[in-house]
Amino acid sequence: MATFNRNNSAVKRIMQEARELANDPSTDYSAAPLEDDIFEWHCTLRGPPGTEFEGGLYHFRILLPPEYPFRPPSIMMLTPSGRFELNTKICISFTNYHEELWQPAWGVRTAIVGLQGFFPLKGQAAVGVGSLEYPPAERKRLAALSRAWVCPRCNRSNLESLPDPPAADCAVSNNTDNNTNDEPCPVPPAASQVGPVAQEGPTSSTPSPSIPQTPQATGISLSTDSTVCSRTSQSESSSAESARSSGSTSAGLSGADIRDSTRTGQRSSAPRPPLVLDTAICVLLILVFALICRRVF
Repeated sequence: MATFNRNNSAVKRIMQEARELANDPSTDYSAAPLEDDIFEWHCTLRGPPGTEFEGGLYHFRILLPPEYPFRPPSIMMLTPSGRFELNTKICISFTNYHEELWQPAWGVRTAIVGLQGFFPLKGQAAVGVGSLEYPPAERKRLAALSRAWVCPRCNRSNLESLPDPPAADCAVSNNTDNNTNDEPCPVPPAASQVGPVAQEGPTSSTPSPSIPQTPQATGISLSTDSTVCSRTSQSESSSAESARSSGSTSAGLSGADIRDSTRTGQRSSAPRPPLVLDTAICVLLILVFALICRRVF
């Protein structure tokens, strides 16, 4: 890299931005200054998704003035896109055509992101120096060709400068996995035999898990069953009533005991005047009596 005055404010700012872009790369763009001229940057930008530029890669130059960052840069497109003229300084709000709108806090990254936002503009908003209005079909064709375009200064293609993010491959693999998971799972043989076994019921040779029937139970008539059930229900109701009465009696006794104990506790816990207070009152009375006697006698 050529030697520059590192004490120059513009050089300091440019070197700082170059380090920031190198340490914090983006999948939407790549940018770096030339080795022999840090005031000229070459950048590769990915076409905005959802537009006719989607999938395209566009190479352009950013020329920084010696007064940078107090004056805005100039931008020239190098890759055919159907949106901007080639090798012509583009007129947008953050370039040298509108120095009054430029702010020193902006930088190269601001210019790159802003240029990406100007790609989808159409109609009157897209009119300006260096702008083109190609049909969408032609822009899509140029976007497909732009990936293999080679910069004569960088000596590498746009795809080499800005490879596709790995997220695209991951999405393809995820779709494949989802399609595989959507296939019906084979039913295990044991589960498929559950239905026929349940339908066979009494005809199956295996014993049923139900309660075994005793010989005596088979000879009991319906009337006998009803009599037994009525007696059982009567005994259950009588036992329930006795339990309720005993419970209510015990509850009443326990409630009376609780009230008695509460009253006893209240009587026992009545505050009594402490002995020290009684003594102090007696002493005060003696002193008062002594003073009265002294005045009288």
